[in-house]
Order: sequence, then structure tokens, then C-alpha cells
Amino acid sequence: MPARQFTLLALFFALLTPLPVPEVRAESPATKPATQPATEARPADAKPPEEKRTDGKSDKNLSVTEGQITIAGKPVKYTATAGTYPLKEDGGKTKADLFFIAYEKHPRPATADEAAKRPITFVFNGGPGAASVWLHLGTAGPVRVKLSDKGEALPPPYKTVENEFSWLAATDMVFIDPVGTGYSRAAAGEDGKQFYGVEEDLRWVAEFIRLYTTRNLRWPSPKFLAGESYGTTRAAGLSNHLLQRQGIALNGVILISTVLNFQTLSFGNGNDLPYMLFLPTYTATAHYHGKLPEDLQKDLKAALKESEAFAVGPYASILARGASATADERTEAVKKLARLTGLSESVVRKADLRIDSDLFRKSLLLDEQKVVGRFDSRLTGYDPDSLERGSDHDPSFNQFFAAYAGAFNDYARRTLKYESDLQYDVLTGRVQPWNFGRAGNGYLNVADDLERAMRLSPHTKLMVASGHYDLATPYLGAAYTLRQMKLSESLRKNITETFYPGGHMLYHEASGLKQLQADVTKFIEAATGTGATHE
Repeated sequence: MPARQFTLLALFFALLTPLPVPEVRAESPATKPATQPATEARPADAKPPEEKRTDGKSDKNLSVTEGQITIAGKPVKYTATAGTYPLKEDGGKTKADLFFIAYEKHPRPATADEAAKRPITFVFNGGPGAASVWLHLGTAGPVRVKLSDKGEALPPPYKTVENEFSWLAATDMVFIDPVGTGYSRAAAGEDGKQFYGVEEDLRWVAEFIRLYTTRNLRWPSPKFLAGESYGTTRAAGLSNHLLQRQGIALNGVILISTVLNFQTLSFGNGNDLPYMLFLPTYTATAHYHGKLPEDLQKDLKAALKESEAFAVGPYASILARGASATADERTEAVKKLARLTGLSESVVRKADLRIDSDLFRKSLLLDEQKVVGRFDSRLTGYDPDSLERGSDHDPSFNQFFAAYAGAFNDYARRTLKYESDLQYDVLTGRVQPWNFGRAGNGYLNVADDLERAMRLSPHTKLMVASGHYDLATPYLGAAYTLRQMKLSESLRKNITETFYPGGHMLYHEASGLKQLQADVTKFIEAATGTGATHE
């Protein structure tokens, strides 16, 4: 059936002024997935105008500075490079200028032997339409946006602080803004559509990675990708694209808040999969808000274990059987779902056992006239119209856009000494409509790309990080996708799954920020057979 798609606003956060989320009908679930991993809707008339560079000299547009931070009590000196590289056709014509920020521990590797001991990670967010600022200033870079310990945005003016939980001790990093995001723009006279799609995006991001690797003599270095939300989709696709087209084998891929198979997110008639896979996240959310029965409230782990077992067992069975299920079986399923979600039996029954995320977010705290967040279901906001099925805002989304935009714009000019009069597009509708066409009449699924890369390059390791309170890309959806990959037992040992007491941006809370750094460091060390150094 036709799928509904949320038109882009952002990978993670909505604008400060709440915006409505209209449904847009697409021709097929493949070309316009029903639910993109972390997007909100932008009104059609709000699409920004195309901005394009005209000088064609982006390879000279670099700013190089030096800095120092302290990680684990030890100083880490680094060189930062901010600027754009030209993406060119084979004939030499510039197609776009792609903006990036690279951090390399000081001194830069001068020989092949030195480069071989220095991992490098290419980092990006998703959307599609989001710049890399979220992972950059949220968790991995040498500075981060200052948030409260609970992960909430502070009042303006917004500030950056030294990030003692940066990944820089373990790896050099290159933060990539795909064309149309950040300061990256199509060249004058070039149609942006050639960059705005699954395959188009893979082609040009891969070309940038090849170009950066070549110009900076990093071919001998262990190489990693790190992506978040749709960035995990990109990373999975790149793992195979880089290997087979550029000859770049990866040591590891880091996926944060993962979506590889869009069928796991696409609620609708004819697709019961997301109803099952979202259930444990509903359980975690209800537990946080004290809405579960007393026995389940005592132990979150036990509650999640029960929810996961029911989701992929009896619940999957009764959904598959549909009208052939007996009245007694349906009654038992209603009771079980009410127990695991904190919703009333009446709501579950009226939903025909199929509770989508919008219904859950509106119904859990209905009596308090509150809606729970999509990107972090622990956060709540006032719901002015409890009778509406959906909500016009996400309380876990609105507060961060200005914080990241304000902090980055000051940091780029003041600290990195990079000057541009272009707007830095933290999130944008410019890349829409995104071409999801590779899936034909099905759902976009890039798990097979990752699977193929891991089979062809058996040394490639995979880390998958998920938050228990993420209603954009639920953790069981990622786990389900991994379990369906056709890998040998020996290759499955290359997969590491990590879980966090957080939402989609699982690093916003101080404990998640610290845990993610530790997990990434351990993963990179294991994938390269080295330990982090701080010289």
C-alpha cells in the first residue's frame, strides 16, 4: 500500500517553534519510507532556496588551527582543519564543494608506519538533510555543546566546553557534511538532485572519503565509519561501496540509533513488523513514567526481557493470524499488551492490538494532558489537544536546534577561524525529495550491503549502539535486523551491541556520553589490536 513519509526537518531536533507534522502519501513504501528514522516535517513553503558556491576554488578554502584537551587525565594535542574539498567528475569539472572538519592528534603522521598506527574515523549524521554537528558537538569532537547533566539544553547564550569524553584519544576524525547540509553546496549551474538520494549520496560521500584519504596520506591508516540515524543507513551502504568501488576496506563501522531496514519503522496496514519491534521501547517508557504493574516496576531489565519475548513470540503470532485468532486469544493479548505498555485495555482493543508510536506517545500520559518525546521518551510536554491522534511537537526535539546552531557558528569562526557568509545548515529541507528508488517496490534495506562487506572483508568489525528510550529507531528494530543478516558464526563474533539508558541522542545525558566514549574506544582498540595513546 502507499506509505506515509515524514518530510524532512532534521535528523534529531525540531525547530524551536513547534511545527505540524503532516502526512504525505508516497507512491510506494520503498521510494518514500513511511517513517524516516529521525525527521520532523517542514511546511512545503519553508524549503530554503538553493545556495551554491561560485568561486570553484574550494580546495584552497582551508583553515588550520591547533588545540589541546584533556582526556582521562592526559593532554591530547590536535590539529584541526576546517574547509571544503571540490567533488569533481573524471573530466575535472567541479560538481560540488563539500565541507568537513578534521581533527588529527598532534603531530600528524608523517610516514606510512606512523599512519598505520593512527586510526581515522569518518563521521556523519543523517536526516537526510542533517549536518554532522550533532555527533561533532554532541559526543565525539574535542568540544561539545554544554547541556545539563540530564541532557537538557540550557538557556541561551549557548556555549561549548572542552569535551573530556571525546573520541580523539582513540582515533583521528573527519566530520562530513553531505552536499546540501552545513556549508556544503552544489556548484553553480549544477542540479542538487544528483546528490539527493540513496545511491547519489553514497557515490559522492565515498568520493570525498577517497579524496581525503589520498590528499592526507591516510591510505595506510585503519579506517572506520560512524553514523547516526539515517547516517547508519549511509554507513552500511558505504561499507560495501567503498570496498568494491574505491578499494577501501574498513576496520570497523559504528552505528548509533540504527535503521538499516525501513520496514522496521513503517507503521501501516500490511506491515505488522514495527508494532512488535517498538513494544519493548513502550515498556521502557512506561516503566520510566511509573505506569507498569508493580512487579514490572521493580526491575526494568526483567520487564524488558518479558516484553522482548512476547514481542517476537506470542504477539508476532497473533498479529500474523489476524482474524483467525480466537476471541479468548485476543482477550489475553489485550491484557498482556496493556500490562507491557501501561495503556488501558480499552485503547489496546480499539487499536486492534496494533499500537503505533504516535498513539502510544499521546495515550500514555493522556490523563495528565502530556505527550512523551519521540527522540527521548523520558521527556514530556504539554499536549494542548488530547483528542488529536498525533502531536504537533516533540518535547525531546525542540530544545536543541538553536543550542547546536548557535554553538557551532561561534565555534567555527572564533576557534576554528573558518569564515563563510553562507548559512550553516544544521538541518535543511533542501535535499528533499530524497530519492529512495533503489528499493523498487519494497522497503529500503541496506543490511545486505553491510552483510556483503563483512563477508568480503572478514576483518571488518561492527558496533551497534542503541538507547532504550528511542521511539525514532527502537533498539529491538536494530537487533532484529542484525539477526536477519546472513553471516557465519565466526563473522557474528565481529558484532558488538551496546545499550544505553538514553534516547535517540543517547550521548546527551552525562552517563551515556561517558559510556559511549568508553565503548567506542574499546571497539576501536579491539578492531585495530592497539591501545589508545595520548602523546
